[in-house]
Amino acid sequence: MLIKLAWKNIWRNKKRSLIIIFSALFGIWGGILTNGVSVGMWETTVEAAINREYAHIQIHHPAFKDEKLITQFISDYDEVEKILHGNSSIKSFSKRTVIEGMASSPTSVGGVKIIAIEPEKEKQVTSIHQKLIDGVYFSSNENEILIGQKLADRLKLKLNSKVVLSFQGLDYNLVASAFRVVGIFKTESKIFDETNVFIKRNDLTSILGETAPIHEFAIRVNSVELIDTTTGILKSQLKNLKVESWKELAPELSLTSEFLYLELNIFMGIILFALLFGISNTMLMSVFERIREFGVLMAIGMKRIRLFTLIILESVFLLFSGGLAGTLLGYLSIEILSKKGINLSIVEEGLAAYGMSAILYPTLPFHMYVSLFLMMMLTAIVASISPAMKAIRLKPAEAIRTYM
Repeated sequence: MLIKLAWKNIWRNKKRSLIIIFSALFGIWGGILTNGVSVGMWETTVEAAINREYAHIQIHHPAFKDEKLITQFISDYDEVEKILHGNSSIKSFSKRTVIEGMASSPTSVGGVKIIAIEPEKEKQVTSIHQKLIDGVYFSSNENEILIGQKLADRLKLKLNSKVVLSFQGLDYNLVASAFRVVGIFKTESKIFDETNVFIKRNDLTSILGETAPIHEFAIRVNSVELIDTTTGILKSQLKNLKVESWKELAPELSLTSEFLYLELNIFMGIILFALLFGISNTMLMSVFERIREFGVLMAIGMKRIRLFTLIILESVFLLFSGGLAGTLLGYLSIEILSKKGINLSIVEEGLAAYGMSAILYPTLPFHMYVSLFLMMMLTAIVASISPAMKAIRLKPAEAIRTYM
């Protein structure tokens, strides 16, 4: 009975109720869509970083990340390969030689990270082969190099241009060799494109005169849910090496991801906090208009707790009438945009400075909808407390004599 009565009561003043309902609808719709865009943008950024360089897990010599010396390589890499092949959670992995060096052209010079790879295996771990805007992803020729578009612009290089790489060899002497540009790539990150070049490990072996050392294993697992578990297993098996997931390799990305959902919940809380005052004011006006009615109800035996519950139900119906519609519209909007994507190529240069993609796909995890539902319920209850307390404090004899 209370539910039916509460539903009828909110429509006594249709204009006032509709204003609150549509405010809730558009406020929550806009909030959900904004949150979806924010989550989509950040998840796209994280996924791009994983696909570009980090993979899911990496293995290094314990001191390599701090000093990045060519001599800090993984000596027993055959044993590491056996362990990786024996782990069913691992989908693929690639061995890399990583050297800090210089790249010089006839017009300019700059510091770069030289990454020597096995091209076919690297395809299974990163997406560099998909980011080529000109040229090919290596061929059978010797001394080929892939460079980023930003580095190509800085050194004034193009396809078939020659670039000289110089770096410290295993004997600590300076090594220099010329390479021909066969491919130019462009990723989501300007910094990556300007500071990373890719060559073949076979070519590096020829230059060094001995097998190129392995500084890094980049690993892909079958599912993102397996990253932490697999990392823990590898750490226990490879105690003399440093095993890190992408969260440890890029703590700034991981930390931002963790705080992002808290920030978005606060954002939705602010929207609902603004709606709270409108709902509370509407319910107070409704109580003042029905003082005599409440007096009569209490006089004929309605308990104050039931009257209190009635006011709360009216507040809940008022917010949820617009809130659920706004939630549904927000969900549908995100579903549509997550398939089509939002093209932000007009600000691509600015986004690239932060490693963000120009195409983002909004998304919102289920737990965000659960949080929103709980916050809406809390908002409705808080908004109804003051009007409900006003109603139950009425004295039936005085309330019946009140004329509104």
